Amino acid sequence: MDVRSAELTKYAANAMLATRISFMNELANLAETLGADIELVRQGIGSDPRIGWHFLYAGCGYGGSCFPKDVKALIRTGREYGHDLKVLGAVEAANDAQKHVLVDKIVERFGEDLTGRRFAMWGLAFKPNTDDMREAPSRVIAEALFKRGATVTAYDPVAMQEAERIFGDEPRLSYAGRPKSALDEADALLIVTEWKEFRSPDFEAIKSRLKQPVIFDGRNMYDPAMVREQGIEYHAIGRV
Repeated sequence: MDVRSAELTKYAANAMLATRISFMNELANLAETLGADIELVRQGIGSDPRIGWHFLYAGCGYGGSCFPKDVKALIRTGREYGHDLKVLGAVEAANDAQKHVLVDKIVERFGEDLTGRRFAMWGLAFKPNTDDMREAPSRVIAEALFKRGATVTAYDPVAMQEAERIFGDEPRLSYAGRPKSALDEADALLIVTEWKEFRSPDFEAIKSRLKQPVIFDGRNMYDPAMVREQGIEYHAIGRV
């Protein structure tokens, strides 16, 4: 492969994966309105070998250093050479909007003015197994909650030091040493990063520690019916 083609291949690969994520996020938002379940839709389209299973999970948006940067780079390069890359422009816009979906659900549930509300946030890194918070949805969500008067108590297995560096002495953000500790006296739990340790939580402990048993799951980690059977109000992305 020649150098120019290799360079474009690298950007194109990440942009394609970002496109799949944004596509699924937009379908998830539509599924929720229609009363469909995006997890069943994912299983259906993923079983088509022309599509496959990878990067078909809906959530609260992608982050990190690669996907956002490479999508922006391709858009900018296209413009420099007279090409308006409309699909990638839509991918970027959809992802920016998706980072606000959990906040929209919170506002719908608790109202626009969140003064005096406190939320537990599980996950700060843009994905599991890293402390990277570049372009992380957690940053957008936390800032949006702060603007509405809320406070956040966050837990992440490895990214809390990075969060302290980013947010500095932000008085509306505190940190918990354990996932359960973040729940104490919070109005709801927000799940923002799909860490393995969050996959099988103690739902009774979640219920007893929160002021009211409400979960906003930005990563669709649990079966909605199972969580609701525990007596917990559950809001996911595109699931019924």
